[in-house]
Amino acid sequence: MALTTIWTGSEQYLCDPELAQAFHIARTLGMPLLIEGEPGTGKTELPIQYAKDQNLPLFTYPVGSKSNVEQFVAKFDHVKYLRDSQVEVLNAQRAERGLDPLSSGGRSTERLDDYVLLGAAAKAYSTPHSVLLIDEIDKAPREFPNDLLFALSHRQFILPESGKVIEVSEEDMPAIIITSNREQELPTAFKGRCIYHYINFPDAPTMEAIVRKHFPKIEGILLEKSISLFYQLRNIGLERAPATREILHWLKYLQHFSLDEAIHKIDKKEGLGVLIKSQTDLKKIKQRYNVQ
Repeated sequence: MALTTIWTGSEQYLCDPELAQAFHIARTLGMPLLIEGEPGTGKTELPIQYAKDQNLPLFTYPVGSKSNVEQFVAKFDHVKYLRDSQVEVLNAQRAERGLDPLSSGGRSTERLDDYVLLGAAAKAYSTPHSVLLIDEIDKAPREFPNDLLFALSHRQFILPESGKVIEVSEEDMPAIIITSNREQELPTAFKGRCIYHYINFPDAPTMEAIVRKHFPKIEGILLEKSISLFYQLRNIGLERAPATREILHWLKYLQHFSLDEAIHKIDKKEGLGVLIKSQTDLKKIKQRYNVQ
């Protein structure tokens, strides 16, 4: 595609070199970028921040357990079509009696495209150089990624009922980012249509850089203490270790207090509900640190 400049992040998003390279390869080849990694590592933020930084349209499809290609691409509004058909019959009768016609909103049953509701995929393919996020595809039924194989290979979708084809050239292909938390393994054929990248959890220096992106004026002592406790918690064998979004939420909360108050809360392990997401883990931490 045309927009192939390497993107290395923005003021709000730190894009490490390996991720930047994978994203660049995907856009250059006009292929989707499949990003896997544990929750809270910034997978979803990549397309959001890229679109924002480059001032590009963003179309998002959050995947769920009942997701299907019809929702993703487009669906035909049979109810509206039937209603308008009935209106046309009534209007023919009203015309015979010299009455004004009823409105159908400018739609015509002879134009089937009037009743096609475009989903995120069709909108993105119709908008050159847009950004399409397919978020948490591992939550979908297994047939969903399989049903996308044709569209990803041929860069086109066929709209229901009307048969209209929406296709895009390799040059105008949207930047497609697909995220997965690996709740289930994706089909091999589907992964073969994507450029793959796994986001490793950032080390402490990288996490400091990420935090400073979000809190550029944070005091050094507060950053040091919060990072230290955060990685202690990650390394004690919790069921669900805190991720990047948790520490960002925690620091956002601590910003409401003076420096001394914030440090006191860290030392006393207050507000652990921001970082810890299970009763078992919370109990383990309270016992370990003798927190009441």
